[in-house]
Amino acid sequence: MQLTLQYFDGCQGWTVARDRLVVALDRVGLGAEAIAYEKVESLADARRLAFTGSPTILVNGTDPFAPPDAVAALACRVYQNAAGPDQAPSVEQLVDALTRGRG
Repeated sequence: MQLTLQYFDGCQGWTVARDRLVVALDRVGLGAEAIAYEKVESLADARRLAFTGSPTILVNGTDPFAPPDAVAALACRVYQNAAGPDQAPSVEQLVDALTRGRG
């Protein structure tokens, strides 16, 4: 499985996503070394990568949390989970995405 955590320094939600992703990877039997990190440094990079905000998690090159109307942006991203708006997907949401990504 190819797993990429895209982020930019202007938004610290990526560290929350990283920590939750490590827990989720452990739950599905994969190690944290599976994560590749990709820093997005400019709006041009965001457009080139179709980056829709920090953090973005790609599972096999696809963003399982992408809203249908997402546009490339160098911005902080908001995720919806059972607790309401959050700066990263929940561990449960990540486990689900990883499980689907394993096919």
